[in-house]
Amino acid sequence: MTGGICDLSGRPSILLGAGGHARVVLELAIACGASVKGVCDPELSGRGVSLWHTVPVLGGDDYLNGVTPEDVWILNGIGMMPGSGVRHSIFQRLSQAGFEFPALTHPAAWVAGSATLEAGAQIMAGAIVQAGVFVGLNTIINTRSSVDHDSLIGSHCHIAPGVTLCGDVQVGDHTFIGAGATVIQSVAVGANAFVKAGQVVTGNVL
Repeated sequence: MTGGICDLSGRPSILLGAGGHARVVLELAIACGASVKGVCDPELSGRGVSLWHTVPVLGGDDYLNGVTPEDVWILNGIGMMPGSGVRHSIFQRLSQAGFEFPALTHPAAWVAGSATLEAGAQIMAGAIVQAGVFVGLNTIINTRSSVDHDSLIGSHCHIAPGVTLCGDVQVGDHTFIGAGATVIQSVAVGANAFVKAGQVVTGNVL
């Protein structure tokens, strides 16, 4: 998807997970105009919970076995912590099964028309994604983060709240950049890297 416009019309959405990130994604999806059918979460389902933050609890992971992929959107509500592969594995497994994860941009974010958001990217409230930026599959650009011109962010990354990525920054796949960190212009941060909260990165991180 180019630019920040998402169209979730034509089919309902199913949210995966019921933690803190899922709650933010639920509000993000509603702000984007999604019709959220409900949430899938094994823990809620196992406790017999029927309603979670205004949406029905549909069941656990096995609920999707009875769903035709073309009939729904999938919203990845699983958060990402350093070294965790759960969010990625769920995205990969369901994508291979034919389910689609739409890119989502909060109406209070700003995404340049020349930016590219791949499937499952989530751009949260207050984020800025500037001209020529590429955001890979399933990547989170969290609240009030700023990604400047021509930066390339790989797949399955988490750019935490308040991060600043200056122009021409490259971030490899599966990388976690902690809250409030700054990466200066033209720096490369390699795949599977971890940048600590508040860190100022002035040289390449491999």
